[in-house]
Amino acid sequence: MFILSPGLKITAFEKDSAAVAETIEDYTLDELRPLLAVELPRHAGFDGWGEKAVENAAITLGVDPAVATLAFANKTAMIDAWFSTVDAAMSIALPLETLATMKIRARITSLVEARLACVAPNREALRRALAILAMPQNIRLAGQLGWRAADTMWRAAGDTATDYNHYSKRAILGSVYAATLTVFIDDESEGYADTRAFLARRIEGIMKFEKIKAQVTKAPAIGFSMSRFLGQLRYPAG
Repeated sequence: MFILSPGLKITAFEKDSAAVAETIEDYTLDELRPLLAVELPRHAGFDGWGEKAVENAAITLGVDPAVATLAFANKTAMIDAWFSTVDAAMSIALPLETLATMKIRARITSLVEARLACVAPNREALRRALAILAMPQNIRLAGQLGWRAADTMWRAAGDTATDYNHYSKRAILGSVYAATLTVFIDDESEGYADTRAFLARRIEGIMKFEKIKAQVTKAPAIGFSMSRFLGQLRYPAG
């Protein structure tokens, strides 16, 4: 199992099965969807992302499979819903009061690790999901889901930027997270050591970039002067 940073543990985003069984017949599709989304990857790893996985997830939860199939329009809707539960589980595992005690590098690292811990039990389902999202017709959705993950992490980390930093931070973290997932799905090292090392290097890159960017933005602006430029061309320095 993927182990989080010392002192942290992952909490499953699930409801007590007995309590669910008592009231599930009264659930709307919107209420049922997140429950199915948590259960789906456990079956998608074997059955693929499709109706069979939905049916088996429904049976496990004691839901009418015919009703459960109405909760998702297609495969990508199932994956989208699963990734939403990962967002929620990450927030449960790392509440604001926990993150507030960390430096920014540790916050980002822990948030990515928390996401990996959420999907670790279902790596084959993740592999299949990434393959579906890599299809040309799903590239736009893949980008949206990656952006959502990065945005969720930066907001959890306390980022409040509204200028171009808002977009650059999310674009960079999104690319780091996507690259880390591709390493993670094939990582057979003990404790996912290879993934940890890869992530650490990429986070280091983010920190260096942010440091350089801060230095550049603090530097005094040098305005462009056409007359000075032409003067330099005419009277070059000796």
